[in-house]
Amino acid sequence: MMGGDHGGGKLVKSLRGAAQKYVGVAFFLGFFLVLLTYFTLSEQFAIAAPNAIRRTSPASPTPATPAVAERTPTQLPVKEEEAPKPKPEHEQVQEKPPPVDETEGHTQTEESPTQTEESPTQTEQDQTPIDDGGSSRLTVPVAEESAPAKKPACDIQGPWASDVCDVSVNVRIHGSERTVLIPPTIESGGSNPNPQSWSIVPYSRKHQSGMNVVTVRELATAAEAPACAVTSQVPALVVAMGGLTGNYWHDFSDIMIPLYLQAVRFDGEVQLVVTNIQRWYVGKYRHILARLSRYEVVDMDKDDQIRCFPGAVVGIRMHKEFSIDPEKEPTGHSMPEFTKFLRTVFALPRAAPVRVVDGSGKKPRMMIISRRHPRKLLNVAEVTALAERVGFEVVIGDPPFNVDVGDFAREVNGADVLVGVHGAGLTNSLFLPTGAVFIQVVPYGKMEHIGEVDFGVPAVDMGLKYMAYSCGVEESSLVDTLGRDHPAVKDPESIHRSGWNKVAEYYLGRQDVKLDLERFEPVLLKAMAMLRE
Repeated sequence: MMGGDHGGGKLVKSLRGAAQKYVGVAFFLGFFLVLLTYFTLSEQFAIAAPNAIRRTSPASPTPATPAVAERTPTQLPVKEEEAPKPKPEHEQVQEKPPPVDETEGHTQTEESPTQTEESPTQTEQDQTPIDDGGSSRLTVPVAEESAPAKKPACDIQGPWASDVCDVSVNVRIHGSERTVLIPPTIESGGSNPNPQSWSIVPYSRKHQSGMNVVTVRELATAAEAPACAVTSQVPALVVAMGGLTGNYWHDFSDIMIPLYLQAVRFDGEVQLVVTNIQRWYVGKYRHILARLSRYEVVDMDKDDQIRCFPGAVVGIRMHKEFSIDPEKEPTGHSMPEFTKFLRTVFALPRAAPVRVVDGSGKKPRMMIISRRHPRKLLNVAEVTALAERVGFEVVIGDPPFNVDVGDFAREVNGADVLVGVHGAGLTNSLFLPTGAVFIQVVPYGKMEHIGEVDFGVPAVDMGLKYMAYSCGVEESSLVDTLGRDHPAVKDPESIHRSGWNKVAEYYLGRQDVKLDLERFEPVLLKAMAMLRE
């Protein structure tokens, strides 16, 4: 029994040793398995992190859901600008007032809510191997910035009176359908998973009634683009006429100056595609239009061909009434630049007025703009005689509607002083030599602010020496036609409170002016002194 017990003890010790050996091996294997699992899961987590978005290779088709969400124009942040002051109403053809935009800004609609642009989302990280001294290799993510969000083709945000689309890729224009189509580019893989569309009135006052709307639309695939019937080597500039054109001031303020701002960068290498075309406008201003574009004007509304262009600008934008703000887009332009451009177009010889030198015997020339309808200068002969006594040579300017602009521009360019009652005829101040004197006679009825906005500020912007002469009640024909007790004579503020229609009716539509020569003489003496400076 003693011998058997001893043999049994050896067996137990042997079994215990084997068990301990296998437990150690199992523990080692388990630890290795846990470690391998940890590294594997860590690598998978690094690849599938929530802020990582997989990039497609250039040869791969664009996925249905874009990697970086394409932002529509409605998602762009509104450009922070100082809120503009309300614009005054203006004289129209037949004294028709323009529509008043109370806010002067873009009204938010379902198509254009204001929203803050988000930061770019990171792309999937590049995988860089690191040697850990063993056979396995782990990857460490390296962050890479994504491509910036696509800039929208159309700018419909901000306190603008108009919308503009600036498209720098190939477009197709179907004129009679008033559509501008933007196929996806080769760089985008030939597809656009999030095509956008904009409705644009290509006129400087987008709320003007009676204007055609042009649709600018991105296509989802290149296959949707219609075949080209006509291919142009220069971009298109889509613009509207009509609106308030027909009034000489609006011809320039609403169309020609904003058109110049969009077209001048092309140096003539752009084709005008015009909706709401006015053939008389094209004829009257043909010399200016020919400098802005060397190509035939396309009547968009009657053009049934598919025209292909290497780019397009749809719409024009007004900086301010009858003027240019060098700080606004497109920046760097000015009214002296524009008037110099007009002098080049019409070969106007004088860039500066005469400088009066006592004893030289040379008289400076004064032009008095004559009006045949309301706001006539009733005593023009007496004013002429007064100006001649002061020392001016006087000429009467009477520009009829159908005269070529260049013919009258040359007459105005020969003047050193321009005088006239507030009205569209004062638009001819554009052709004065820089530094000339411009005297606006403001009719009775608290019309000073309108006169300042329409001609005063623009005159200073042009580099002219500007003076405003405000008529008193005794210089107005309303005293004789309405009587002194009429509200238009006795209380102009009440007429302004009644609305623009009443202001236009009485102070622009039913009033003539007879200048008080005693009051007006110091103004003429000041003009002469300005030419001596």
